[in-house]
Amino acid sequence: MNLNRSACEIAREMISRQDELGIGVAKVGKATLIDCGVKAKGSFAAGVLFAEACMGGLGEVTLRMRDYGFATLPAVEVAVRRPAIACLGSQKAGWSIKGEGFFSLGSGPARILAKKPKETYEALGYEEESKEALIALEAGKYPNEEVVQSIAEACGVAEENLYILIARTSSLAGAVQISARVVETALYKAQHLGYDTTGIHSALGTAPVAPLVGDDAKMMGVTNDMIIYGGEVYLAGEGIPAEELPSSLSPAYGKTFEEIFREANYDFYKINPAIFAPAKVVVNDVAENKLASAGEVNAEVLRRSLGLG
Repeated sequence: MNLNRSACEIAREMISRQDELGIGVAKVGKATLIDCGVKAKGSFAAGVLFAEACMGGLGEVTLRMRDYGFATLPAVEVAVRRPAIACLGSQKAGWSIKGEGFFSLGSGPARILAKKPKETYEALGYEEESKEALIALEAGKYPNEEVVQSIAEACGVAEENLYILIARTSSLAGAVQISARVVETALYKAQHLGYDTTGIHSALGTAPVAPLVGDDAKMMGVTNDMIIYGGEVYLAGEGIPAEELPSSLSPAYGKTFEEIFREANYDFYKINPAIFAPAKVVVNDVAENKLASAGEVNAEVLRRSLGLG
């Protein structure tokens, strides 16, 4: 198992299908940048491959339509193997990447090579070596050569062996890959509460994909709401209590994320982290042969988030 090699294979597939996927390919320095939704229009299919690369090939993402009462929306379905490594070790946006006029949180298996953050990989007991790396960025502009060079150096790979996926929040691919983080948010919540997420053997998740209803700032709130109020996760493993995981346990529950962010004076660090979780969580404790469920989809807040009254 090598998540960087698997993710880079997905990147090469994307390049071979760039016209079909509506994506662009460019060189920044010597690195290969795959534009899934900045200058390029992108597509739902590009978002699926973006999300699968973020998980280092340990997850499969499919799209379907689902009726939420007030509207029928596209929804992702995510099936994940080795969820702690795939989601927390790779997919999580755990690397703060800065440069002159540029900022993004980095996702993808390049984090494993750079150990961003180091304590994540100590807790997971996972490391790997690779001559190539893939990082995924949610941003509205391309990084410059200096930023790209710093990423390659941190990963210990030659710049020409670095692949960069990028999409802005207000893009089709961006909306898909964010909703595909639904399992990640459940594991993040469990980790934040102090539970050992390596006891989760397999996971499934579903969440609506946000329609494009505004700019990046507006879509930041809407895409979060798709998981907070529409996300459902099924975990198979042991040691994780379903009743402690849903977003409904947050004191801010019931407000759109745009409202929550505004009340925090647009400071993420002032937001109670309990809200960053799926709407519903089901846990099959395979050690105890028990099934527990907590939370529910809240279509009313989804409707308000999308500006439908």
